[in-house]
Amino acid sequence: MHLSRYALAWAGPALGIFFALLLAWRVLAGDSEQPPLAHFVIAWTTVLASLLAGVAALRSRASPALACMLQAGALATASSALGLHQWHLVFKPLTMVCAMLAVALSMQRHGGERSGWLLLAALAASLAGDVFLMLRGLFIPGLASFLLAHLCYIALFKQDRRWFALRSALAFALLLGVAMYTFLWQGGLPAALRLPVAAYVLVIALMAAQAWGRWHESPRADRPAALLVALGSCSFMLSDSLLATHRFVQPLPWSQLGVLSSYYVAQVLIVVGMLCAMRGAQR
Repeated sequence: MHLSRYALAWAGPALGIFFALLLAWRVLAGDSEQPPLAHFVIAWTTVLASLLAGVAALRSRASPALACMLQAGALATASSALGLHQWHLVFKPLTMVCAMLAVALSMQRHGGERSGWLLLAALAASLAGDVFLMLRGLFIPGLASFLLAHLCYIALFKQDRRWFALRSALAFALLLGVAMYTFLWQGGLPAALRLPVAAYVLVIALMAAQAWGRWHESPRADRPAALLVALGSCSFMLSDSLLATHRFVQPLPWSQLGVLSSYYVAQVLIVVGMLCAMRGAQR
């Protein structure tokens, strides 16, 4: 029974490695001509990331579900950058599903229901946003979904902490938000989107400020996990800035590579940091 349970847990990371190798084979052997260097690098970076995630799970540095989240995120990023649309439709939503599974399993083993439900809500809203943004004409629902995700993150980061305890972080995040919004406005942000984008920029800035305030107020033993969460909030701002610049100001080369890689780094850092905090709170 123990062996079968172990094999079942490892089926996910093993499949992740298999699909990464399959993607590399498709890119490198799918055409008779030599693939561009960028395609070669993306394909084998995806394989390497999937192998590292699998090794991390094997050495108990990450749960199998978290390893699958990393692998699916790498495959979603690569498939988008390489134009493999069908692959992208599968692996982009699958990444957040794996993240939610990792959180649910951690809650089952270690408790932390209050934080866990807020984290699950943020990931579910992110999943909805991912799906909406993959479909044409659903930018506003996608924006609203991610705004809801950031509100859930703000509520999560507020638990047992003061509001915006690090005022310098609040000022800096708001300044960056104003600068980014001004850049988008001058770059051609459509009039119909000015108010929704303004609300979104404000909320994500507050999310980052609250994350850094949480780090500032955390006990020394909890600071490494809180730092992961705070860095994840910054990576989220970077991802959205790249997406907005590409969409409203000017096309960026390899935009999906930058947008999605920074987005998945953000979600992974937040999930890992919060799971570590939840486990630490139960000791």
